[in-house]
Amino acid sequence: MSDALQALQGRLAAFAAERDWDQFHSPKNLVMALSGEMGELTELFQWLTEAQSCTVMDSELSGAVRDEMADVYLYLARLADVLGIDLHAEALKKITANEMKYPVAAAKGNALKYNRRDPS
Repeated sequence: MSDALQALQGRLAAFAAERDWDQFHSPKNLVMALSGEMGELTELFQWLTEAQSCTVMDSELSGAVRDEMADVYLYLARLADVLGIDLHAEALKKITANEMKYPVAAAKGNALKYNRRDPS
């Protein structure tokens, strides 16, 4: 596990314990909170054009985007800790699997999912 993630998870665990919030941090509740925060991030982009979404960090929305992304990250880190998942290791395994699933020759410039591409 990365040292930075481990330190963050330790701080989150202490934050929750100090407030007696562990009782509320079941995996189900954390997933629901994570989903809610992702919805708040999604809402910021909902009515932007493609071009506006590419320059959102130069807009008045930049602070809100940062805040919502941090909330998503914090809930995901807390969920991984509660479930005993090394999120960093799992992310590395997943990108390796995606490299196999989406080889450059078949996926470059192509947005279709691997099982929707023409096999020829």
